[in-house]
Amino acid sequence: MKNRVTIRDVAQAAGVSGATVSYVLNNVKKVSEETSRRVHEAVEELGYYPDYTAISLSKKKSNLIGVVAPFISNAPASVFENNQYYDHFLSGVESVSRAHHFDTMISGVTDPVECINWVKKRNLDGLILIGSLSDDLYQVIRKVDLPIICIDIYEEHAEQYVNVRIDDEAGGYLAAKHLLELGHREIAFLATSLQDSSVEQMRFAGFKRAFEEFHVNVNEDLVFELKDLTFSNGYDWGVRFVEQQLSCTAAVTVSDHIAIGAMKGLSKHGVSVPDDFSIIGFDDLAISQYITPELTTVRQNIFEKGSIAADQLIQSIEHQHQSEHSRAMIQLPVELVVRGSTKEN
Repeated sequence: MKNRVTIRDVAQAAGVSGATVSYVLNNVKKVSEETSRRVHEAVEELGYYPDYTAISLSKKKSNLIGVVAPFISNAPASVFENNQYYDHFLSGVESVSRAHHFDTMISGVTDPVECINWVKKRNLDGLILIGSLSDDLYQVIRKVDLPIICIDIYEEHAEQYVNVRIDDEAGGYLAAKHLLELGHREIAFLATSLQDSSVEQMRFAGFKRAFEEFHVNVNEDLVFELKDLTFSNGYDWGVRFVEQQLSCTAAVTVSDHIAIGAMKGLSKHGVSVPDDFSIIGFDDLAISQYITPELTTVRQNIFEKGSIAADQLIQSIEHQHQSEHSRAMIQLPVELVVRGSTKEN
């Protein structure tokens, strides 16, 4: 096997010292244009690239940031595959991190010790944590001397860090208000984990606030908790609606995935959206405007959320750790996008 090209090889080919090669590649000291040209030509000819592991160890900085999602299984890939929210979010993270010469690593977490071992093994400079933190994970994470950005976390311990989230309560309110204004009164709420998810709790709180404004009681029998945020679980609910002849004319969901899946399940069994049933999603994923009918949904700018998270994290890394500013809560707005999946009752 061919030996790895070293900085000594580049120096020898360019007829300069190893220190000069380092100066040229890192722009830390001016050298003549001729010397710089020879070094770059040697680098290209030999196919040299720096040993980033060695550099990160010597500088105690890796230019690597970690994105962590608290998955409940050992198959994070399947979660990313089934939830396009992460595509939008990670695109935002990547756009900013690349611009600042940082790379991004992604991991699902099932165990606090596993998370810390991953952070140490990869010599990460900072972390972006998506979703609720277990108390055990928080107790371990807080011992790591790294800048941390929280995403969509309402738990009290997240106040120790920058917290980027949307106005989830307002999103639930706008969705329910729209259906109530259209004359619907028996409205289902489709969630996945109201007991454990503070995000879903906030959206449900907004849902209930709209009902209070209209002096209508929420039918608790129409509050459903599905297995998770997937098209298939939404589809199963659509089938259930038909088979059990549920007495509702509309639904607010906590995810476009659930709404789109439900629309498919309903239409497969003879229920027309929006003529027979109105439904609202949440997120405004790209797919939402390419289905038939187009999905009415609560829009959040997921890409912007990811880019803000990366920008805040890199600022913390470059300016070294937490300050009062770095414990701020950044709340992004939401808006209702009315399309073809809702209609007057």
